[in-house]
Amino acid sequence: MGKKDKRKNNVVRLLESHHVAYTAYDLPPEKLGALETARLLNVPPERVFKTIVVTRPGRGKPILAVVSAVQEVDLKAVARAVGEKKVNLPTQKEAERLTGLLAGGISPLALLNRGFAVVLDASAQEADTLHVSSGQRGLNIRLSVADFVALTNARIATIARPLATPRV
Repeated sequence: MGKKDKRKNNVVRLLESHHVAYTAYDLPPEKLGALETARLLNVPPERVFKTIVVTRPGRGKPILAVVSAVQEVDLKAVARAVGEKKVNLPTQKEAERLTGLLAGGISPLALLNRGFAVVLDASAQEADTLHVSSGQRGLNIRLSVADFVALTNARIATIARPLATPRV
């Protein structure tokens, strides 16, 4: 695990066509959480980002909120960031239907030019790189924060809070 993967999916082809430096990492094909991904890749969990689908009231296109493994989405903050009064979290099944991707593989990089607004938590700016899904389970991509923002046209805002401490 954590070895460079030779697989080429649409995201890898996109990165190469835009001459974006990246590293692809092979992971088990089952749905992994961001914390588990960080552990398997042996990277700080603050550098592994997960994509949370957030819906707008009415018929507006969903928002892709991108937050680190050690955070959870703050819906009020997301609403403020995109100028809505309220936003909602869909079910996993609904998020998969809206994006056409499986949970654990949802990625803004795989959904370019499909009308999704992307909001990246401001904590991403604390380092030069971040890890995100490649749009499929089992393949993780590390790229620069600047390249991620440029490709996805992401808005940067504080949209997350620390994960609640799990009860033991």
